[in-house]
Amino acid sequence: MDQSMPFPFDAVIIDMDGVLVDTEFAFMLEERSFFDAHGIEVSDEELFATVGCSQQDFLSDLVRWLASVDIELDREGALDFYNNWASDLTVDYASLRNPRVPEVLQELTNRGVRLALASSSPMDNIRHVLTACEIGDYFEVVVSGEQFAQSKPDPEIYLHTLDLLGLPASRCCCIEDSVPGITAGQAAGLTVFAKREERFGFSQDDADVIIDQVFDLICAATAYRTGIERG
Repeated sequence: MDQSMPFPFDAVIIDMDGVLVDTEFAFMLEERSFFDAHGIEVSDEELFATVGCSQQDFLSDLVRWLASVDIELDREGALDFYNNWASDLTVDYASLRNPRVPEVLQELTNRGVRLALASSSPMDNIRHVLTACEIGDYFEVVVSGEQFAQSKPDPEIYLHTLDLLGLPASRCCCIEDSVPGITAGQAAGLTVFAKREERFGFSQDDADVIIDQVFDLICAATAYRTGIERG
């Protein structure tokens, strides 16, 4: 890595699930176990479509899926029903942390780059994951999708994060993986880097750059900005 080249953005806004931690696939397996336990038929395609969506949207789907087996609940009731079933399950988030995440966060910090996290997950879960993975101290700003009426793909979560940072979108980039996240980042005017994800059948083509791992961001961002300036 060429440390003589300055990082071309003042701040990086990072998604959590799928980017910092490989939780999306683990959640899929958990949800599949839940549906099987209750005799609910949900296709893989339907589950894959929930990747990156807000908790609000997932709960709307959960209400519908439960109703298909005559379990009539509102969103709050559906959440309680699911959480009661999952109460004995534990997730080892530290083991799901993606490769070299602490190193890239430290490297960006060393270069004076400000870091923010914008995740559709509930704030309690965000705090738990960041603590378990020992990376919470790197983030100046942490924003949850539950703070908004609509989370990703709505850009409000990113616009709010930019406001907290006091920076224009042109001086920031984001790292995403899912279609809702990429859509939200683009709508907010950010340069969007997508961590490659090929297990769920969705396209990341709307991202500005696709990177294999989070640590690839530093070189990829420099190359991208250089290409834009030369173009």
